[in-house]
Amino acid sequence: HCNFEFDLCGWKQDENDDFDWNLRTSSTTKMGTGPATDHTLQEPSGHYIFIKSSFLQLPGQKARISSPVLSKRNKNCKVCGGVILFYYHMYGAHIGSLIVYQRTTAKHERILLNLTGNQGNFWQRKALILAGDGDEDFQVVFEGIAGTGPRDGIALDDLTFSREC
Repeated sequence: HCNFEFDLCGWKQDENDDFDWNLRTSSTTKMGTGPATDHTLQEPSGHYIFIKSSFLQLPGQKARISSPVLSKRNKNCKVCGGVILFYYHMYGAHIGSLIVYQRTTAKHERILLNLTGNQGNFWQRKALILAGDGDEDFQVVFEGIAGTGPRDGIALDDLTFSREC
């Protein structure tokens, strides 16, 4: 489980992307560019990870962050099917996309979720099943794609893997 209150909890910025997910609080944001509070503490001082377009990013550029490697050799994970639970916030007139992948150690990626555009000014919960074939270890990758203007931003909080995995 990662609530981002202290660090990235083993989640790593991908090297082959255009920019990074940033740890931040709502107390440092401008209006219209992110949630009023984090999800965990429901306070402006609570932390989450966030991407936003700026003069440094062009529309369509990507930020990717990946989980620690999870083992498919875990019998319970294969039988029960693991799940990742998380909360996302995508609000603004110029929102890009959030894509969630399951990536094997051989770098094969399967899309688990693809959201584009304004999803509402509130935290939303999502649960995705981590399926797959064979015994290959894997990671979950969150990819944020920069939107078309200043009123965009994608936030993630409370990323949790089910006990099976």
